[in-house]
Amino acid sequence: MAEPGGEETDGTAAAAVGVVTVWHSALNGGDVERLVGLSDPAIVVGGPRGTGSGTQLLREWVERAKVRLEPLRIVPRGESVVVEQAATWEDADPDPPAVVASVFTVRNGRVASVVRYDDLETALWAVAEADDAAGGGENAGTTTG
Repeated sequence: MAEPGGEETDGTAAAAVGVVTVWHSALNGGDVERLVGLSDPAIVVGGPRGTGSGTQLLREWVERAKVRLEPLRIVPRGESVVVEQAATWEDADPDPPAVVASVFTVRNGRVASVVRYDDLETALWAVAEADDAAGGGENAGTTTG
Protein backbone atom coordinates (compact mmCIF):
# COMPACT_ATOMS: atom_id res chain seq x y z
CA MET A 1 0.00 0.00 0.00
CA ALA A 2 3.05 2.25 -0.18
CA GLU A 3 2.79 5.02 -2.67
CA PRO A 4 3.93 4.01 -6.18
CA GLY A 5 7.37 5.40 -6.79
CA GLY A 6 7.84 5.94 -3.05
CA GLU A 7 10.94 5.15 -1.06
CA GLU A 8 10.07 1.64 0.03
CA THR A 9 13.31 0.13 -1.25
CA ASP A 10 14.36 -2.35 1.40
CA GLY A 11 12.96 -4.99 3.68
CA THR A 12 13.11 -2.71 6.71
CA ALA A 13 10.80 -0.14 5.13
CA ALA A 14 8.48 -2.89 3.90
CA ALA A 15 8.36 -4.45 7.38
CA ALA A 16 7.62 -1.07 8.99
CA VAL A 17 4.82 -0.41 6.49
CA GLY A 18 3.43 -3.88 7.25
CA VAL A 19 3.38 -3.22 11.00
CA VAL A 20 1.67 0.15 10.49
CA THR A 21 -0.92 -1.41 8.17
CA VAL A 22 -1.77 -4.15 10.69
CA TRP A 23 -1.85 -1.52 13.48
CA HIS A 24 -4.52 0.38 11.53
CA SER A 25 -6.51 -2.84 11.05
CA ALA A 26 -6.46 -3.52 14.78
CA LEU A 27 -7.51 0.05 15.61
CA ASN A 28 -10.31 0.10 13.06
CA GLY A 29 -11.48 -3.36 14.10
CA GLY A 30 -11.70 -2.34 17.76
CA ASP A 31 -9.12 -4.97 18.76
CA VAL A 32 -7.38 -3.09 21.57
CA GLU A 33 -5.40 -6.12 22.77
CA ARG A 34 -3.96 -6.67 19.29
CA LEU A 35 -3.23 -2.94 19.01
CA VAL A 36 -1.34 -3.01 22.32
CA GLY A 37 0.55 -6.11 21.19
CA LEU A 38 1.68 -4.29 18.05
CA SER A 39 2.87 -1.34 20.13
CA ASP A 40 6.00 -0.86 22.20
CA PRO A 41 5.21 -0.85 25.95
CA ALA A 42 6.54 2.73 26.11
CA ILE A 43 4.73 3.89 22.94
CA VAL A 44 4.61 7.66 22.52
CA VAL A 45 1.14 8.90 21.52
CA GLY A 46 0.80 12.49 20.37
CA GLY A 47 -1.71 14.78 18.77
CA PRO A 48 -3.65 17.99 19.21
CA ARG A 49 -4.29 17.30 22.92
CA GLY A 50 -0.65 16.71 23.79
CA THR A 51 1.81 13.86 24.03
CA GLY A 52 2.19 11.02 26.50
CA SER A 53 3.50 7.49 26.62
CA GLY A 54 2.67 3.94 27.52
CA THR A 55 0.13 1.33 26.52
CA GLN A 56 -2.31 2.45 29.21
CA LEU A 57 -2.44 5.87 27.55
CA LEU A 58 -2.94 4.13 24.19
CA ARG A 59 -5.87 2.16 25.63
CA GLU A 60 -7.40 5.33 27.07
CA TRP A 61 -6.96 7.17 23.76
CA VAL A 62 -8.69 4.39 21.81
CA GLU A 63 -11.60 4.38 24.27
CA ARG A 64 -11.93 8.17 24.39
CA ALA A 65 -11.34 9.02 20.71
CA LYS A 66 -13.44 6.22 19.16
CA VAL A 67 -11.74 7.00 15.86
CA ARG A 68 -11.30 5.10 12.63
CA LEU A 69 -8.19 5.95 10.65
CA GLU A 70 -8.34 4.61 7.10
CA PRO A 71 -4.97 4.85 5.34
CA LEU A 72 -5.14 6.82 2.10
CA ARG A 73 -1.44 7.13 1.34
CA ILE A 74 1.64 5.61 2.97
CA VAL A 75 5.06 7.25 2.64
CA PRO A 76 8.06 5.46 4.20
CA ARG A 77 10.74 7.91 5.42
CA GLY A 78 13.72 6.21 7.04
CA GLU A 79 12.57 4.66 10.31
CA SER A 80 9.34 6.65 10.07
CA VAL A 81 6.17 5.84 8.18
CA VAL A 82 3.95 8.79 7.33
CA VAL A 83 0.31 7.90 6.72
CA GLU A 84 -2.33 10.18 5.28
CA GLN A 85 -5.64 9.03 6.75
CA ALA A 86 -9.38 9.51 6.46
CA ALA A 87 -10.42 10.02 10.08
CA THR A 88 -13.94 9.47 11.35
CA TRP A 89 -15.07 9.70 14.96
CA GLU A 90 -17.98 7.68 16.33
CA ASP A 91 -19.43 10.66 18.18
CA ALA A 92 -19.01 13.19 15.34
CA ASP A 93 -21.46 14.32 12.69
CA PRO A 94 -21.65 12.00 9.70
CA ASP A 95 -19.87 14.57 7.53
CA PRO A 96 -17.15 13.44 5.15
CA PRO A 97 -14.07 12.13 6.97
CA ALA A 98 -11.36 14.57 7.98
CA VAL A 99 -8.09 14.04 6.15
CA VAL A 100 -5.23 13.96 8.66
CA ALA A 101 -1.77 12.40 8.78
CA SER A 102 0.19 10.48 11.38
CA VAL A 103 3.88 9.80 11.74
CA PHE A 104 4.67 6.30 12.99
CA THR A 105 8.07 5.17 14.22
CA VAL A 106 8.55 1.40 14.11
CA ARG A 107 11.33 -0.24 16.12
CA ASN A 108 11.90 -3.94 16.70
CA GLY A 109 8.69 -4.79 14.86
CA ARG A 110 6.44 -2.61 17.03
CA VAL A 111 5.03 0.89 16.82
CA ALA A 112 7.24 2.98 19.12
CA SER A 113 5.41 6.24 18.47
CA VAL A 114 2.41 7.65 16.65
CA VAL A 115 1.90 11.39 16.37
CA ARG A 116 -1.05 12.92 14.53
CA TYR A 117 -0.83 16.07 12.41
CA ASP A 118 -3.43 18.14 10.61
CA ASP A 119 -2.22 17.18 7.14
CA LEU A 120 0.33 15.19 5.15
CA GLU A 121 2.57 18.16 4.37
CA THR A 122 2.93 19.05 8.06
CA ALA A 123 3.67 15.41 8.96
CA LEU A 124 6.33 15.12 6.24
CA TRP A 125 7.84 18.40 7.40
CA ALA A 126 8.02 17.11 10.98
CA VAL A 127 9.90 14.01 9.80
CA ALA A 128 12.31 16.14 7.75
CA GLU A 129 12.90 18.42 10.75
CA ALA A 130 13.56 15.42 13.01
CA ASP A 131 16.00 13.99 10.45
CA ASP A 132 17.73 17.36 10.22
CA ALA A 133 17.99 17.63 14.02
CA ALA A 134 19.41 14.12 14.18
CA GLY A 135 22.20 14.99 11.79
CA GLY A 136 20.33 14.82 8.53
CA GLY A 137 19.28 12.06 6.31
CA GLU A 138 18.74 11.76 2.62
CA ASN A 139 15.24 13.16 3.08
CA ALA A 140 16.09 15.99 5.46
CA GLY A 141 14.52 19.26 4.45
CA THR A 142 12.39 17.77 1.69
CA THR A 143 8.70 17.26 1.38
CA THR A 144 6.52 15.69 -1.24
CA GLY A 145 2.95 16.40 -2.03
